[in-house]
Amino acid sequence: MTNPASIADSQHNNFSDMRLDNDFDSRLDNRLDSRLDNMDDLNHATLTEVLEKTVFENFDDGLYIGMMSGTSLDGMDAVLCQFSDKINSSNSGNEDNTQQPMQLLATHSQDFPPRLREVLLALCQPNGIQELTPIKDEPNSELDWFGWASKAYAEFASDVINSLLQQSNTDVESVLAIGCHGQTVRHRPQMGFSLQLVDANIIAERTGISVVSDFRRRDMAVGGQGAPLVPAFHQALFAVPDSTRVLLNLGGIANIAVLPAIANGLSDANEHSDHQPSDSVNSVVGYDTGPANLLLDAWTTLHTDKDYDAGGTWAQSGQVVEPLLNQLLEHPFFHKTYPKSTGREDFNLAWLQDELQKFDQASADIRYSSADVQATLTELTAITASAQINLFINADENSAVYVCGGGALNDYLMDRLQVHLPRCKVETTASLGLEPTWVEAVAFAWLARQTLMGETGNLPAVTGASKGVILGQVCFA
Repeated sequence: MTNPASIADSQHNNFSDMRLDNDFDSRLDNRLDSRLDNMDDLNHATLTEVLEKTVFENFDDGLYIGMMSGTSLDGMDAVLCQFSDKINSSNSGNEDNTQQPMQLLATHSQDFPPRLREVLLALCQPNGIQELTPIKDEPNSELDWFGWASKAYAEFASDVINSLLQQSNTDVESVLAIGCHGQTVRHRPQMGFSLQLVDANIIAERTGISVVSDFRRRDMAVGGQGAPLVPAFHQALFAVPDSTRVLLNLGGIANIAVLPAIANGLSDANEHSDHQPSDSVNSVVGYDTGPANLLLDAWTTLHTDKDYDAGGTWAQSGQVVEPLLNQLLEHPFFHKTYPKSTGREDFNLAWLQDELQKFDQASADIRYSSADVQATLTELTAITASAQINLFINADENSAVYVCGGGALNDYLMDRLQVHLPRCKVETTASLGLEPTWVEAVAFAWLARQTLMGETGNLPAVTGASKGVILGQVCFA
């Protein structure tokens, strides 16, 4: 039973608190009235001086770091770059182009620590951690491994950044932000989520630089696929007034960005207002086309003592197994309409081995070697990417295909792409002034800048989002 005296004391205390609150409100009102009376004394110059001292002073002149570790998990790339205020308009034909929209000042790449890479690969596969053998003091559940890897990834990323800064003799204070995408370990756009593994807090503490991360989920919150995000950067840096350009990124997964001529300015798809995805000829189109280095590297590692097929020489030594290629092309992803995105959930070594087992059972009379499979996988990448590119290439137009990502260094794959794209020249982005291996890292530096400037970073016509949004979350140093 409640003590009546306690009730009375409580009521008394509440009443006293109310009187104190009323007194406080009265004093606060008087102070505000006094401040308002003096507001006329503040001139424009004083307000400007105050604003210039805030963290949002200026984002055009500073340096940015971009990082990338893709689905191939072959290492972590970091770049130090600077953007001019013309980055989003320099190619429109209406500006003085004497100033470069982007300067790549320094680069650094580092292989993953073996155990971290092993754990990341396991986390990329549903229930993949069951294949791990924990050693002393290591986790024993998938969620614990996710936390362990988030911390380890951030510690490693911090080391990569600090090495980049040291090698380039760059002061921490001159870098405005780091764009760190993290490692995608699960991408389920059909379920409305995507998981990127990284602890941005650790990077901010270890480097003393603010970090922008978690780029995908805001796009997904407005109905988008959360991928691909790089086409927005491709448009800002590479689109030109007089020709259609196609950017083909060959990372673990292959994706394209079709950049139409921008004689009338930048595409409608990059507006800041809330808008529906446009079918206009001026809209950038971009989406994943299928697997690339993900399968090529996995098969190479399984059957050779190398991590990747350098130059595609091993694939070139084999023969394409046409019936196997046709079987692989039956994967449901290839028959989806864009916007679409994919990852290790759809294409992985286990999937390939299952397909080979089915093929062996149905075609017992066909003999092939492991090099033949590599040739077939290379052809799978070339034919699925080029088939999509050809949808947007008109023989009467001035158009070109520029390749970036690690696959741009695969000479045999580049040759196969040219065979399947006879109406245009296939080159790497090096011919545009940016080496193919650094494009995606620079893109995330640009996306970090977009976030700090309060500018949209997605293209609704690419991701399928209902509107353009500001991407990423900022962890201030």
